[in-house]
Amino acid sequence: MTNDESYLPKVSVVVPVYNGEADLPELISCLLAQNYPAQAVEYLLVDNGSRDRTAAIIQTAIQEAASQKITLCYLQEDTIQSSYAARNAGIRAAKGEIIAFTDADCRPQPDWLELLLIPFAQASIGMVVGEIIALPGTTLLERHAERYQVLSQQHTLAHPFYPYGQTANLAIRRQIFEQVGLFRPYLTTGGDADLCWRLQQQTDWQLDFVPTAVVKHRHRSTLTEYARQWRRYGCSNRYLHELHSVELMRELTTPQYLHRLSRWLLKELPVNSIKAIANQTHPIDIIGTPIGLFGAWARAAGQREAQLPDEARQIAWLEDGE
Repeated sequence: MTNDESYLPKVSVVVPVYNGEADLPELISCLLAQNYPAQAVEYLLVDNGSRDRTAAIIQTAIQEAASQKITLCYLQEDTIQSSYAARNAGIRAAKGEIIAFTDADCRPQPDWLELLLIPFAQASIGMVVGEIIALPGTTLLERHAERYQVLSQQHTLAHPFYPYGQTANLAIRRQIFEQVGLFRPYLTTGGDADLCWRLQQQTDWQLDFVPTAVVKHRHRSTLTEYARQWRRYGCSNRYLHELHSVELMRELTTPQYLHRLSRWLLKELPVNSIKAIANQTHPIDIIGTPIGLFGAWARAAGQREAQLPDEARQIAWLEDGE
């Protein structure tokens, strides 16, 4: 085991789930395969009002986990439809001193937890971020996301306001939630950045990054899913602007879109096509520009149209009920 045997904090892994029947079997297999000592971890799967077989799958998995002496729990958050409200329910039920987060469409690697927790041996570390890489994809959009590391934490850790980690791979000391509060339960996107920024603004806790603590993530495979993903990023921009006065993303004008497309058609497309044939570049680079522009358009639309609901400004607290 790579972890320091003298430092084995009790950890609670919180996973919000909404209609997760397609992803849950693989996720649960990944959780049960973790190298971290079973007696020091609990897995809390929080059903956020699912209408499929999510509950039945988790209940069956609880029996399998028990046979391996692994603690797997089924929780519910059916009052507020938000992954952050579901995470709050998990935090409130958690018994661990460290609370780690991942998502139903993620695949934590076997050494994920043990590597993610190592920095907490330092008393100054309050939050640890692991890396997110793509699961092997078959569609052009999946391969594009993999090629350009769309979900890599390196992007969010380089944010000009404050670095932050995405909740697909993030761990935080429980006592921090007592200091700065929980997630904003009515927020639908941007809640991970909001929480990480509150931590850095209001406390002296430090953040660390462990690129070897990996979860693999399933990328969007259709244009509809891809557009929805980038529109949500735009909504997040707007919400964080309202909550933290973060600068909004500069939108491309119609002439700028046309210029980029013209340059792609006349220069990038023929050049990259030749390079791809000669194995000098990845074939997905041939269409990288139009896919990127489509994402930029969807993100701009989300940023332009989003309106932060008043209730989304509320911060939940450990002692509060929801």
